[in-house]
Amino acid sequence: MANRCVLYYITDRSQFPGNESARRSALLAKIAEGVEAGVDYIQLREKDLTARELETLAREAVTTVRESLLTTDHQPLTTRFLINSRTDIALAVGANGVHLRSDDVSPRDLRSVWTEAIARSAQPAAPTPHIAVSCHTAADVVRAESTGADFAVFAPVFEKKGGLPTGLGALREACKTKLPVFALGGVTLENASACLDAGAAGIAGIRLFQENKIELVVRTLRRGIGTERSLK
Repeated sequence: MANRCVLYYITDRSQFPGNESARRSALLAKIAEGVEAGVDYIQLREKDLTARELETLAREAVTTVRESLLTTDHQPLTTRFLINSRTDIALAVGANGVHLRSDDVSPRDLRSVWTEAIARSAQPAAPTPHIAVSCHTAADVVRAESTGADFAVFAPVFEKKGGLPTGLGALREACKTKLPVFALGGVTLENASACLDAGAAGIAGIRLFQENKIELVVRTLRRGIGTERSLK
């Protein structure tokens, strides 16, 4: 199988213009664009929403992902849809997994909860979850690996609002484990290759995907990438 850079789109509807309805519509359109372009993971991160609002948006997003996977001409596609932190909502809407904060429950505990929930009822979610963990130091990545995460999202590499970025040196240290690490934080089409050279298995971003045509992002970042860091 051809090797490639893994791509992880994190949503933020607040970056789109208009009222709430317009922003949601724009976000769902961007999610469909990401699926059709072949993005590997999409994380719904809308942290300002109430649980009910997030669940409603998540259901719409899951439907968008599934319909896009069915109708696209670029088969086969395997975009996986994750919910930020809320395991209960991920299970309820049929998501593929969860993105955990660095101070969240452990991936091992999440897997147990997920397995028990699937066994108790006819949940629409995947039988086993894909679990990402936010990491800010190499020690965080080691902890994520030891507790059963599928991959780490390491940030902020180049940019942090109101703070200092970690830099490529810290990213390089974080990538020394066997756990795949995705670089996040000010990553652009111009500097993404430096993250991959530092050992990152993939690239994560918000503006990178929302401010560019995603097909262009996918084509640019996967061109000439010859070694895949395989995911679990």
